[in-house]
This record gives sequence, C-alpha cells and structure tokens, in this order.
Amino acid sequence: MTIQIKKKLEEEIKVLEYELKNDLPKELKKAAALGDLSENAEYQSAKQRQEILNAKLAHLRKRLAEIALINFDKLPTDRASYGSTLVLYDTQKGTEVTYKLVSVEESDHEQGLISTTSPIGKGLLNRQEGDTVKISTPGGVKEFEILKLTTIHDQPENAQ
Repeated sequence: MTIQIKKKLEEEIKVLEYELKNDLPKELKKAAALGDLSENAEYQSAKQRQEILNAKLAHLRKRLAEIALINFDKLPTDRASYGSTLVLYDTQKGTEVTYKLVSVEESDHEQGLISTTSPIGKGLLNRQEGDTVKISTPGGVKEFEILKLTTIHDQPENAQ
C-alpha cells in the first residue's frame, strides 16, 4: 500500500519540479520582457503560481517523509487502524457497509476507502469488533456497529 502512495507522491513531486525548473522560468522571462513588473499581470500571475507550486512541493515532500516512517509492526492487531477493513452495520439505514482506513492520498469514498483523518475514519480508529460508535459528520450523526474487523496484519503480504 505505501509503495503505491510513495510512487504517486514521487510522480507528483517530479511533475511539480519540472514545472518549477522548466516551464515557470520561461513564463517569467516572457512576462518580464513585457515591461514594468509592478503592473504586469502575466508576471504577477507567474510569480503567484511559483509560490503555490513551492508550497505544494514542500507539502508533498513532507507527506512522503511521513509515509516512509510508518512502522507496520507497531500498528495494533486487535483494533482498527491504518490499513484495517471494517464491515459496519449502519443502524439508521439498516444496511451493511465496508470501509478500509487509508491515508489521505488513497482515499476514495466511492470505493469505500476512508481517510483516517476524515470524521468517519477518526471515529473508527482504535475500535474493535462488536463496538457501537456514533460519529458526527457534516451530514449529521451516524451510528455504526462494527460487525467484522480485519487489520492490516490479517491481510495478505502484498496489501502493504
């Protein structure tokens, strides 16, 4: 799992670095040639883009470093944590739903991949099979019963 995240982040970093080192300098040079920089919208726009890209690049590098520090051996074997798959019973709807707790980069609600930083993800962390949990979400309070918990340790080796 973290291998795919690392590859995705490294690819994003590569694209941003290319734009910062190749495309943006050309835009800045072209815009500077238009004259007075204080009233040059093209130049100001390029400079703002440069600042945004630098901030995003710093954020991606930080995330890459954080992900590299994940120690799978320290993740709990009996409670929900990163990489856990939970089968839940939605007490309000009377239906079952399956969620997998993942990082922000992997999250995809449509696929049942819930970020550990989302309201539902946070509410499920450190819970066990049989627990009933009430979670405040932007759409209101949701109540789930945890029917089945599969931690990252219970999954095949290639899941990591």
